[in-house]
Amino acid sequence: MTPVAMTIAGSDPSGGAGLQADLKTFHQHGVYGTSVVTLLTVQNTRTVLAVEILKPDFVMAQLDAVLADIPPRAAKTGALGNVEVISAIADRAKGFNFPLVIDPVMVSKHGVPLLAPEATKALIDHLLPCAFLITPNLAEASRLAGIEVSDISTMEEAARRIGDMGPRHVLLKGGHLEGESTDLLWSNGQIHRFPGSRIDTLHTHGTGCVLSAAITARLARGESLLSAMEGAKKFVHKAIATHPGLGGGHGPINMFADV
Repeated sequence: MTPVAMTIAGSDPSGGAGLQADLKTFHQHGVYGTSVVTLLTVQNTRTVLAVEILKPDFVMAQLDAVLADIPPRAAKTGALGNVEVISAIADRAKGFNFPLVIDPVMVSKHGVPLLAPEATKALIDHLLPCAFLITPNLAEASRLAGIEVSDISTMEEAARRIGDMGPRHVLLKGGHLEGESTDLLWSNGQIHRFPGSRIDTLHTHGTGCVLSAAITARLARGESLLSAMEGAKKFVHKAIATHPGLGGGHGPINMFADV
């Protein structure tokens, strides 16, 4: 049977991030993708002009419709917007019988907020305990852990703190580190490092979405977490290295990269 993965995320009309990037990534990994829209944006590679968060009842109606007919083997969340949407999804996620990957999207590539400040507590209190994996970048980890995260040492401390909030695993992305781009996994109380070379380019729009989507797709295919992470990291590196050069700002990566 064809594996199914679901994304619960915001829309990026330029196609480089959000649920559009998730669905493209699922497809490239041979996984059938379903989607639940949480918020709409007006954006391109240069800027975000507007954000509109959907009503929680409408978001949940989408989610229930998908779960009732095409249940996934794994799911992920992206931009959720506010306390009400997070709380509603968390209430349903308590009953999920498949792994949930949380990409705690808080700010767009252009610096525009995609999560209300007061929603961080709801994310921590209600959604993180439902997570199989959470994939924050350095800024998101700083906000979640309550410390400034800027190097490997503070990444380790932040990963432990976030792990204590309930998720089974924490993948802290090091793309914004100085020097080598090292990702760090906290799992079962152990720390694992995943070094990676850095590619000097502006074309990195959606990398966080694609990484979490690739992990989700691989989990839906039945891969272990470590295998899913390693494969997803390689996919994103290839996708950045072979970016199509679209747009006049932070362009998208190559969704056609080899898996």
